[in-house]
Amino acid sequence: MANDVPPMQSYDPWERANRFTYRFNARFDEHVSLPISSAYRRLPSPIRTGVHNFLSNLRELDSIVNYLLQARPAGGLRSLGRFVINSTVGLGGLIDVASRMELANSPTGFGPTLARWGAHQGPYLVIPLLGPSTLRDAIGLLGDFGAYYGTDVAGFYTGDGGLLLGSIYAVDQRSNTAFRYYASASPFEYEHVRFLYVHRRLIEDEALRGRTPREVGAGAALATATGVAATEP
Repeated sequence: MANDVPPMQSYDPWERANRFTYRFNARFDEHVSLPISSAYRRLPSPIRTGVHNFLSNLRELDSIVNYLLQARPAGGLRSLGRFVINSTVGLGGLIDVASRMELANSPTGFGPTLARWGAHQGPYLVIPLLGPSTLRDAIGLLGDFGAYYGTDVAGFYTGDGGLLLGSIYAVDQRSNTAFRYYASASPFEYEHVRFLYVHRRLIEDEALRGRTPREVGAGAALATATGVAATEP
């Protein structure tokens, strides 16, 4: 029947709480995140690009650690090269010189590290303010925070500086994410978002375990087409 729920079931034992959090996130996004990101987008493009590049450059430190934990030294060397080049020639990361030198930005985190060594996604989880995730990826976020603090550059992640940096990062991420809550007007939006997030991560998990690079591209294309952002890459 046309009105049946789509066959997009995922392991979601906390669905009632997740739906509550999803609605909370939608309201917060409408009344707080979107107005702030709209104001942010009115800044001159060079400023926004510089901020985005600076934040991406700091994230290379987490990528270096996790590529090594994934036993993927080539990725770690690429991230290290990007960080050194952009931090020096790129004026502290404000200019992405490394990409112009064909060192592509390919961030990773502790969630993919857990996936690399066979950790199951676990239950679907909607995180307050952050959005769709799984139990494994939520644990991965904690690992990423630990990596940021462990490789703290110039004290960026301590005290008030950490709060300011985190706020700017959130605004930058939202301003570069196309997804809008309830824009589809579908009664099954929650199911659609859950399906897209979980299956995108399944594709990426298979790639981390040695499947073809084309499957990685499929996962990235799915994320780009839908605008559904993961809490981490």
